[in-house]
Amino acid sequence: MLGRFMKTMAFGASLAVGLSQAPAQADKLDDVIDNGVLRCGVVLDFPPIGYRDANNEPAGFDVEYCKDLASALEVDFEILPVTWAERLPSIVTNRADVVFGGTSDSLARAKTVGFTIPYAIYYAQAVVGKDSGVKTFEDLAGKRVAAAVGTVPEQEYLKIAKERGWEKDYQGYQSENEVFLAVAQGKADVGITTNTAVKPIAEKYDTIIPGPRMPWTTDYTSVVGPRKDVTWLNYLNLFVTHQVRSGRYQQHWNTFVGGEAPELRIPGVMY
Repeated sequence: MLGRFMKTMAFGASLAVGLSQAPAQADKLDDVIDNGVLRCGVVLDFPPIGYRDANNEPAGFDVEYCKDLASALEVDFEILPVTWAERLPSIVTNRADVVFGGTSDSLARAKTVGFTIPYAIYYAQAVVGKDSGVKTFEDLAGKRVAAAVGTVPEQEYLKIAKERGWEKDYQGYQSENEVFLAVAQGKADVGITTNTAVKPIAEKYDTIIPGPRMPWTTDYTSVVGPRKDVTWLNYLNLFVTHQVRSGRYQQHWNTFVGGEAPELRIPGVMY
């Protein structure tokens, strides 16, 4: 009996020593607070969600979300401009702590990065050349269609284009600004973007008008963080919830997009 007790005590002591020698497991939440700076990856060619203002300063819905998160954490913030293709790599390489960038929460992407509950919802819509004659999605047949490389609009359009033999007329660009410029200059007939960007782009270029809505589903977008950092993702989920509860979500949506902010809950799913 005494021998068993001594073995148990020895095992407990060994376990305690082992735990005391194990390296401390800091997480992203601790890192951001300790560093005193939140590094936000933001796409700045996605007006009015992310763009540069008249003074060339970052502005938009996503920029304000970065500022709000930094305020909640009581740290400074840094805006890291990223392209659509750079969003996930900026997290994987630890260049950014978080990405606000209209990122769709696909299962394929979730193998690489972590996603929060949806923080914004969009649907795909086209901007078209004023003389393109495009009024419906079916009118895209034989037209030069452009989108930003690595985006869901590109992926969804190419699925349909391949089925219908339209793929040869597709043009990929590194940024949405390049897409819009291509349409404005007549190098492309159609540019695919999100509904939030259509109005400001049509107002910016007198050769562009709003086009048809794309036939794929609503785009639920999430805040992006490191895939394995559950503590950080939990905090970001709570942040998204508090943005809605405090009214900041509606306030920012009204400022940059206008109107009633979309309902973030998915029917039949509890968030």
